[in-house]
Amino acid sequence: MFKISPVHDTETAEKYTKDCGIEKVEGAFLYAMHDEDSGELMGLCQFDIGEVGYIYDLCPTEAFASDFEAMFILGRQTMNFINTCGVRFCEARKSKRDEKLIRAIGFGEKDGKFLCDMEGMFDGSHCSGHSK
Repeated sequence: MFKISPVHDTETAEKYTKDCGIEKVEGAFLYAMHDEDSGELMGLCQFDIGEVGYIYDLCPTEAFASDFEAMFILGRQTMNFINTCGVRFCEARKSKRDEKLIRAIGFGEKDGKFLCDMEGMFDGSHCSGHSK
């Protein structure tokens, strides 16, 4: 089992982003996923919310690099939060490192960008077509 929670503390955010090998984006939100039994950091999602949502990074720590399902859940939880804030569209930073994962959580490539229309994605009203 795992727990996903926001990171508010700057020092913790800097440590976690370093542990995942990513650069902290100033002012961005950060969700951390921890293993409930050990308390070990499993991965991070760094994102912003504006007129559209923007996912900068969705990445595991080295110890959990093979846990695709956990990172899928972290990505979808982040998108659900963005959508709950009233934002319909989301973009993800293009990175070869997590391209397979970004596609799996619902993003499609259009005009060189990863985009997702989240309308109905989390309320059960729409079951397909999220890679627009």
